[in-house]
Amino acid sequence: MPPPVSLTSKPAKRQRRPVLKAMSPRGLGEADADDDLRMFGFGPHLVFDGYGCPVDRLDNVSRLYNLLDRLPDRINMTKIMPPYVFRHGHSGEPSEGLSGFVLIAESHISMHTFLSRRFVNVDIFSCENFDVEDALSALRRAFMPEQVEWKLFDRGREFPKQLGRSRAVVSRDRKTLARTLGLEVTR
Repeated sequence: MPPPVSLTSKPAKRQRRPVLKAMSPRGLGEADADDDLRMFGFGPHLVFDGYGCPVDRLDNVSRLYNLLDRLPDRINMTKIMPPYVFRHGHSGEPSEGLSGFVLIAESHISMHTFLSRRFVNVDIFSCENFDVEDALSALRRAFMPEQVEWKLFDRGREFPKQLGRSRAVVSRDRKTLARTLGLEVTR
């Protein structure tokens, strides 16, 4: 049996490194596109599915609680309440497992295990970028899946973070598009 997982926090002053870039709005291809893109999008949403996990990694309330308790700090998020972990389903049924949730200031982290399927799914949603690779590493160590599928979504891509600057970008993009399509009006 592998040793218990330790999810210790990294030093508090660790620099956040950008791990997610918003997709380019249509028509935007100018040199300052990266600066413009930082103004859009609500935030990243990591969806993790782990298959073939050892049952003892899926059926331990204390282990899941500790993971939910330490993971926000590890990925530089702000936990605003203690985690909640519940057992669900009846013994031997496909729905038997654990569900856990922790609310973070930036959004939430939820985890659901299914014992008979040896399966776990995890959602990490945040309005701030987080270290996706570090989160994936922690989840792999915690659940030891034989196979992993994960997806990273950029939620709310049309959500402007800075209204004034966003208006300027939209206006500039409209002018560029009009000029490209030959629709520009001269005065």
